[in-house]
Amino acid sequence: MTTGPLLGFRPIQDDDLPFLAELYASARADEMSQVSWSPETVRAFLLDQFRLQHHHYQTHYPGAAFELALVDGIPAGRRYVARWPKEIRLMDLALLPSFRGQGLGRQMLVELLKESDRTGLPLSLHVELNNPVLAWYQRLGFEAVGTHGINLRMERQPLCPGVTP
Repeated sequence: MTTGPLLGFRPIQDDDLPFLAELYASARADEMSQVSWSPETVRAFLLDQFRLQHHHYQTHYPGAAFELALVDGIPAGRRYVARWPKEIRLMDLALLPSFRGQGLGRQMLVELLKESDRTGLPLSLHVELNNPVLAWYQRLGFEAVGTHGINLRMERQPLCPGVTP
């Protein structure tokens, strides 16, 4: 019997920043393909944007789990999660293009859905209104509960609050 790739997590470290910057750039590649900037300008812009986002997360989400996703021990993505008394917030979930389409993102999210069910806490996230992943979140039981600029705030209520599967 064959099994899929082994997915694991570890806290991010300072020496992961170049990988995380590459991951950030890969997530914005389609968007950047629409601009007429030089490759150097795009690279500099994305690095600045990554640094700003990283600083924002580190500053405004103290105590959050900033995890590097590893597939068979190889850095493949990231999952950032804040756990608060009344909710679990998925701040970010991303995979490098070579790891997408293999069910890994679903696996990363299902772990949080199970945690939500086990703890009785809703799982929330923000997604851009025009992001194709929105339909995926809806299929997994997330519902829109508000907007914030171009982002939709979504929540998925626990299925069996307080019951351990």
